[in-house]
Order: sequence, then C-alpha cells, then structure tokens
Amino acid sequence: MWKETALEIFPGSDFREPVRASEITAAERRLQRVLPTDLKQLLLESDGVLGHTSVGTVWSLDEIVEQNLTFWSDPTFAQLYMPFDALLFFGDNGGGDQFAFVQKPARPDVFVWEHECDSRRWVARDLRDYLSRSLREGGDDWYHVASG
Repeated sequence: MWKETALEIFPGSDFREPVRASEITAAERRLQRVLPTDLKQLLLESDGVLGHTSVGTVWSLDEIVEQNLTFWSDPTFAQLYMPFDALLFFGDNGGGDQFAFVQKPARPDVFVWEHECDSRRWVARDLRDYLSRSLREGGDDWYHVASG
C-alpha cells in the first residue's frame, strides 16, 4: 500500500528491502518508544523511501534509530537547541531540516524542525499527507508553502 501510494505521487520514488517485524521490535526497544503504526507499516514494505534527488523522504529504520538517539542525548544539541525528546525524527529535506512525529503527546501530525532557527512547525496531517506533499513538490523547501 505505501509503495503504491509513493509511486502514484512520484513515479521516481525508490525503495529498499523491507524490514522484519522483529527488527522494528528491536528498534523500539533501543528507542524506548513505540513507532507510529503508519511508519511501522511503511517500513514493513520498504526500509525507507527515497524521493527527488535521492533525498531520504523516509529514512531507513537504522537511520531513524541512530538519528533519534543522537538528537535526544547529544550534549552539544542540548546547549544549542530546545529539547528534542517529544519528537521522533524519520526523514529530511536533504538540506538539514528534518521531519518528525510529535510523540508527547502522541499524534499523527508531521512537524518540520528547521535547523537554522530551531523552529518546529506543522507541515502535514499524517504520514500519507507528508508523502503526498513532499514527493509531489520535489523541492527541498516544499514545506515553506504547506497549508492546512
């Protein structure tokens, strides 16, 4: 379902081999969090989605784990930015800004973290809406024109 959705929006979408359910369980243990259901389902179909210019529209499971563990624990980030513990990052724009689900409180919405100004703002209703917007637009700043 997720691969077909991405291909309908952007036929040039690229995919990886799917992850196993046991790998998701292990990742959730490492993160000490449950991944959003839609993200888990997507990863079971493809270990990430590469969009325009091979941007990590949705990262691989390993990258999701490593990036989040870094963001939540790096002391340098703690000095530079507001806390990231409420966010679960899962993709980027290829230019430094990253996309995340808010997990405290849990919600399906996708937010962007803009690294230059440390802003966090809403860009999509859920993962499907995020894929639709990011893959359709194709530019690395598609979210600057996001609207409800």
